[in-house]
Amino acid sequence: MASSVSAAAKAAAAFAHKVQKELAAPAQRRAGLTRRTKPCSVRAVASPARALSSTGSVKSAMTMTEKILARASERAALEPGENVWVDVDVLMTHDVCGPGAFDIFKKEFGEDARVWDREKLVVIPDHYIFTSDDRANRNVDILRDFCAEQNIKYFYDIKDLSDFRANPDYKGVCHIALAQEGHCRPGEVLLGTDSHTCNAGAFGQFATGIGNTDAGFVLGTGKALLKVPPTIRFILDGEMPPYLLAKDLILQIIGEISVSGATYKSMEFVGSTVESLTMEERMTLCNMVIEAGGKNGVVPADETTFKYLEGKTSVDYEPVYSDAQARFFSDYRFDVSKLEPVVAKPHSPDNRAPARECKDVKIDRVYIGSCTGGKTEDFLAAAKLFLASGKKVKVPTFLVPATQKVWLDVYSLPVPGSGGKTCSQIFEEAGCDTPASPNCGACLGGPRDTYARMNEPTVCVSTTNRNFPGRMGHKEGQIYLASPYTAAASALTGYVTDPRDFLM
Repeated sequence: MASSVSAAAKAAAAFAHKVQKELAAPAQRRAGLTRRTKPCSVRAVASPARALSSTGSVKSAMTMTEKILARASERAALEPGENVWVDVDVLMTHDVCGPGAFDIFKKEFGEDARVWDREKLVVIPDHYIFTSDDRANRNVDILRDFCAEQNIKYFYDIKDLSDFRANPDYKGVCHIALAQEGHCRPGEVLLGTDSHTCNAGAFGQFATGIGNTDAGFVLGTGKALLKVPPTIRFILDGEMPPYLLAKDLILQIIGEISVSGATYKSMEFVGSTVESLTMEERMTLCNMVIEAGGKNGVVPADETTFKYLEGKTSVDYEPVYSDAQARFFSDYRFDVSKLEPVVAKPHSPDNRAPARECKDVKIDRVYIGSCTGGKTEDFLAAAKLFLASGKKVKVPTFLVPATQKVWLDVYSLPVPGSGGKTCSQIFEEAGCDTPASPNCGACLGGPRDTYARMNEPTVCVSTTNRNFPGRMGHKEGQIYLASPYTAAASALTGYVTDPRDFLM
């Protein structure tokens, strides 16, 4: 038996060596394929007037996504439908998928194999953390053991579950932590074992979710085989009404094109409205492209992007932009000034309806949290509406900050127009539950003791991203997806409520 195991290990090691040799990138990048430029030297690139650019010796008009993948595959030009091997800049995994990906890596590359780059793997426990479930806790142990063995630089560990603040490395929800810790950079390729990895496209990079098998391969080679997606362009213009948030915009779009309308396509967001959005609101847009079937979402990097990244990363980056002559699969145009607050009714993100048309829907609870709706600005928006109303909530209202930083912001940042009150003070006055420890919470259901999990067939208005049967727990529960404004307004009435009732 020992000799056969040894032979298997040798065979796996030989396979790994062969793959790495065949896929090894050349020492020198091809002419015109410079990987990085310091942030301070790219500001002028954001100019609206951009000449046809080149990613190689032959000039060819391309979209942002095509350019990023061309650079990562060392190709002068790419067209939708091509399959290419790309160099991965960042691979992210978490406690749900990490153990499986690590197991595949070891089986295929050998028990003693090393990951391709210990500084390009980011491991973030976040999904099933604050639970007594033994299997969930064991998953985090597996992450810890692997990261110690591989000397992984970016492992955001948590050991003391009784007080998350006792864990300085622990961050919280992976997609928001990636942004806050400087792992999201324009022009790069970021892959993650989570479908909402597309959140990072807000930074002008190619970001998408992959499965455990692909992740295992990336761990060993730093390469991924991707098909170049065609790009749908969404042009959002007009002044954003004070009662709308990015969640309304993406629900409007998904309702327009359906949950399969962007299947294996890139969704590029441009226009004056998009340019006016903060980075967190841009994240909300890109976060939910997967709910339309999209391969990735992307927003052109600009001064807002560069300012957000200041002090967060020391890695040089080079943003790219779609050429004026680039070919898009289709264009969708929206006059945002004419839109109104919407919700996605059970049981699909494209089951769109104006919030005002659902005013007779009685609800049992409200949930504000997740990568989509648990950022600092999401809680500021909810607090703003509670403050404007001066009322108390009529249903249990659960608050789950995405990360440690968001949790601190909830307790420290003054809400504009409040006379210095913080979100936490306003939430307490409104009768909400105390903000919970930062994690994914009930967004994915989780073990039965997960905070705010729907263990009964209740009706919930939620700032999360999916409302499929069983998504937040009970398979007969009903979830209405909404913006933080709409969620807060609904908490005050006990019914699905248009936030204009309190903000106008």
